[in-house]
Amino acid sequence: QVQLVESGGGLVQAGGSLRLSCAESGRTFSGWTMGWFRQAPGKEREFVAAISWRAGSTLYRDSVKGRFTISRDNAKNMVFLQMSSLKPEDTAVYYCAAGLDRESSRLYSDDAYDYWGQGTQVTVSS
Repeated sequence: QVQLVESGGGLVQAGGSLRLSCAESGRTFSGWTMGWFRQAPGKEREFVAAISWRAGSTLYRDSVKGRFTISRDNAKNMVFLQMSSLKPEDTAVYYCAAGLDRESSRLYSDDAYDYWGQGTQVTVSS
């Protein structure tokens, strides 16, 4: 059974940092693109960041560029999202996702991903 399990969420003050982790199990994700999405209350789920299989390519939504960093450890089947200079508007449930699509223009859409985790809550207080 394929599983993506997120961890590392929590409550942090504005300006603080958190590191989210996503553990992959149940199959090999060799060659898969990994992404992070988030969904705030009352809003649609939105793209945050994505990373190619060999980590040679990364994508970010504009509002997190320079503050968030996506990375992966393929040997350990893990993906990470380092979040710094957090703002209250970063408050959301963060989801890890995996997909085979490699076309950059499509990676911003959740349609490009086949597997999803259950999410981890990130709350940033002002």
